[in-house]
Amino acid sequence: MRSLKVNLDKKTLSSYEIRIGNGIIDRVALLIAKNFKAGRHIIITDSNIRRLHGAKLEQSLKDVGLHVDIIEFPAGEAAKNINTVLQISEKMLQLGADRTTTLIAFGGGVTGDLVGFIASVFMRSLPYLQIPTSLIAQVDSSIGGKTAIDLPCGKNLLGTFYQPRAVFADLSYLETLPQNEFSNGLAEIIKYGIIDDDKMFRTLEDNMDAIKNRDTSLLIKIVENCCRIKKSIVEIDEKEQGLRRILNFGHTLGHAIEAESQYMISHGEGVALGMIAAARLSENAGYLAAVERERIENIIGMSGLPSRIPTTLSAGKIIERLKLDKKKRGDNIHFVLVKKIGMPFVNGGMDENIIGTVIAGLQ
Repeated sequence: MRSLKVNLDKKTLSSYEIRIGNGIIDRVALLIAKNFKAGRHIIITDSNIRRLHGAKLEQSLKDVGLHVDIIEFPAGEAAKNINTVLQISEKMLQLGADRTTTLIAFGGGVTGDLVGFIASVFMRSLPYLQIPTSLIAQVDSSIGGKTAIDLPCGKNLLGTFYQPRAVFADLSYLETLPQNEFSNGLAEIIKYGIIDDDKMFRTLEDNMDAIKNRDTSLLIKIVENCCRIKKSIVEIDEKEQGLRRILNFGHTLGHAIEAESQYMISHGEGVALGMIAAARLSENAGYLAAVERERIENIIGMSGLPSRIPTTLSAGKIIERLKLDKKKRGDNIHFVLVKKIGMPFVNGGMDENIIGTVIAGLQ
């Protein structure tokens, strides 16, 4: 089991460890029993993960003497809304949840966002743990304390910054991950290579087939490296006031595409399209060499992620979605652009016509 420490404000006790391994759930149960004692532990998971893995986790925790309950909600982005928050909160109350309760977010990015949000507001906050089961959650969304739910007009528009007490990434869960969900995680891994680590980007170029075949020795190094990159950025800028904004590379347009498609386009697919658009915007503005932009587009193609925006989606409506982005400043739509692989920056705003031209070029 590998361990990384996210070092945050000592006054708020918000620092925590990320533990990474393969087939470690029994050791995780022991660590929870030893380090995260509580009146009760409530696992919150979606219907897919409960069916595949819920009983084993629940029993592992009971075997070490913990009082454990489990709450299930429907799988999918469509469930990440205020109604699900209210339904889960009611079930927690029925189970007797109080301020001595610890929540366990057991699942992918939707589960982590949703449970983190509930933990941050239920009875003015409860501690929570992350046990991410998808690649996208293990390399990205379980780390850093961003919680959120969606509104009808956009993604992640209600949320908080609220750190988990620990993250436990067990790569054995990836064995049951559908291929499209695995590809979603590849989008975030590619993002980390683009914004921070040209060496890892080259590793992806040289080993994409092995990675897609879920080579464990490669994946554990990649997951650890992505966690190391994200934790170092979060340590500097926990509340996304400056440096942390580079983690949104590809996400500004990606979230708009997701929302406009009514989430028929997945998060990873949206981010992949957003990264291609950001690379083209960077090239059009004279920042990025054509050969670097081609490397970005090629690696996205190698990963099996899409490179074209469906023509059924209106460029104008996508831009309207962009105007609701929570990271905009006034009327300016900020994009994370790149000067070369490993060198990102946040620009001061992009002209709508240029954005529209790039979107049209991807359809």
